[in-house]
Amino acid sequence: MDFGLSAERRAIQASVREWAARELAPRAYDLDRDARFPAELYQKCNRDLGVASMPFPDRYGGMGLGMLDMAIVIEELARVDQSFALTLMVSVAAGKMVDAFGTEPQKERFLPGIAAGTAIAAGAGTEPQAGSWTAGFKTRAERQGGEWVITGEKAFITNCGTDITSVVAVCAVTSAPGAPTHQMTMFLVPRGTPGMEVGASYDKLGWRSSDTHPIYFDNVRLGDDALLGTLGQGRYILHKGYHNGRILISALAVGLAQGCLDHAIAYAKEREAFGRRIGGFQLVQKMVADIAVKVETARLIARKAAWAYDSGTPDDYTMSISKYYCAEIASECADLAIQVHGGSGFMNESPPSRYWRDTRIVRIGDGTSQIQVLLIAKALGLDVDFG
Repeated sequence: MDFGLSAERRAIQASVREWAARELAPRAYDLDRDARFPAELYQKCNRDLGVASMPFPDRYGGMGLGMLDMAIVIEELARVDQSFALTLMVSVAAGKMVDAFGTEPQKERFLPGIAAGTAIAAGAGTEPQAGSWTAGFKTRAERQGGEWVITGEKAFITNCGTDITSVVAVCAVTSAPGAPTHQMTMFLVPRGTPGMEVGASYDKLGWRSSDTHPIYFDNVRLGDDALLGTLGQGRYILHKGYHNGRILISALAVGLAQGCLDHAIAYAKEREAFGRRIGGFQLVQKMVADIAVKVETARLIARKAAWAYDSGTPDDYTMSISKYYCAEIASECADLAIQVHGGSGFMNESPPSRYWRDTRIVRIGDGTSQIQVLLIAKALGLDVDFG
């Protein structure tokens, strides 16, 4: 069994790592402090590297590469700035839904911009009262006079309020009120559609330079050409999107953990206490070694999940183990990195401090750690009640 990367993938990894160190790392602190999404830097990244194009077909400007290639990119960007990596991750995951379920006119309209990085996409599932519990969604789409009319509210939606946002994939209930089954359908709502209002940006603990808002739908009118997939297919499409998201957020968590290791090693080699470098103390060595073990094991399961997707065999069991384990160890690694840094790690200018704040949401977004445990238990044949 070969756990190594091909020469082509090593080249991708090296080019993204070099770009992130040169272009992104010097700006990460200021972007986080100012809570500002750097649209110009995102576009420059794609002009220089073409990273957003990797998983899309060449006829839409893509490279036709796999999810493992994309995971490598996300890991390297997240090693420096998780907010920046998240923006790419969400846009690609939303774009992959269009690629998998969209009509040809929909693909021709939205995918070239997403692939070129001149535009970004968003996926709107979560609502104020329902996230992982999709059966609790209340945003509705009703048929009126030959049109679909959407009313409701979405919460914590990434990429929906930027100047380069092109489309939001919105999951809405389409079954009649009181129907015994909760039918949902996915709609593509272009930016600027009348009745869709993007609320004020959230003031967040972490992921501060990513773009996140609530969205309000007040009689948003759409034609049949806005349906993504078929009527009633919304929950299925959303869960397929979760597969994409869980692969990429696993890679993001691994990148964050690797960044923690990078900074812990560097600090242990330069900081002096009691007349010697702290890297010479066994307790510090233990903390650094523990981070390294967690990074290596997480990377294995994250890449297995990406490989399973590319092989056409993705499943909830593998995706949930990957997302759960990578998210949990990322938090542990950030905490250990701060401990290695001591008092300086508690300061906001210390990257591990930002990583610690960023990693907290990884255990919540794209399905909480608790939901992943239930999915794993269900896959093992246990009687699981999702409510």
